[in-house]
Amino acid sequence: MEKQPIIETDRLLLRPFDLADAATVQRLCGDHAVAATTLLPYPYPEGLAEIWIASLSEGIERGDAAGFAVTLAREKRLIGGVRLQIDPVHVRGELGFWIGRSCWGRGYATEAVRAVIGYGFSALGLHRIHAMHFSRNPASGRVMEKCGMVHEGRLREHVRKWGVYEDVDVWGIVSPSLGPGLVV
Repeated sequence: MEKQPIIETDRLLLRPFDLADAATVQRLCGDHAVAATTLLPYPYPEGLAEIWIASLSEGIERGDAAGFAVTLAREKRLIGGVRLQIDPVHVRGELGFWIGRSCWGRGYATEAVRAVIGYGFSALGLHRIHAMHFSRNPASGRVMEKCGMVHEGRLREHVRKWGVYEDVDVWGIVSPSLGPGLVV
């Protein structure tokens, strides 16, 4: 797999994670509000950020992951992450994302997710991208809808978070193919 690129949007710079990001990842993911809306553990264990960044780098090298640190373009400040877990056999990717609480409600997640979906289709040649979110977190669903994803259903009590079985909503988008071998 080629080296993962840096993607620029109007307000964001999406770049590969670096071990130097670990302290910020630890702080942002260690926020109870962020953990409550994701599968992230709480409290976020010391050292987990370093392990996660290293495993993400290994996945990128193997070609089964694409992961981007979401940073504010002007400030170069890390505010979140977007990841595609790639299934090369089925030519699809599972999308996951998180944004630090201080940056919620500003459209950063939508901007980052839209860019990574475009990257997945155009650069990685994926046919389908899908994602899930806790049903009790409709804000994530709105991000997916704004990015062109279609609500495909709800999986009842699909995951267990903090001892509670959670429903999850499933969203997907299929590559807008222009014909055999051509993808936008």
